[in-house]
Amino acid sequence: QVQLVESGGGSVQAGGSLRLSCAASGYGSRAANMAWFRQAPGKAREGVAAIRGDGTARYADSVKGRFTISRDNAQNILYLQMNTLKAEDTAMYYCAAYMMSYLPLEESGYKYWGQGTQVTVSS
Repeated sequence: QVQLVESGGGSVQAGGSLRLSCAASGYGSRAANMAWFRQAPGKAREGVAAIRGDGTARYADSVKGRFTISRDNAQNILYLQMNTLKAEDTAMYYCAAYMMSYLPLEESGYKYWGQGTQVTVSS
């Protein structure tokens, strides 16, 4: 079982930055793929970025060049640095984890989920 707790959300103006954190605990959490997803009101949850234990990462096209995913394996914390935020980035952001042989950005690729942290970007 893996437990995930997100933090760092808030309100920011367009063009601003935020850094989200996700503290992971439980068996296997350090070896798991981890990812950030987001869900805006009335929309499906979408994958934002994912990262392996070795640091290999992938991003959704909508955030490439603006967001950076990273992880501190010693502290077992996942980060999402979000720069040049846009109003369309407004959503609840979720941390997810699971062991898979590939690095998915689909919900089906993850078993463990946090409760989410809200990000609101005003234009």
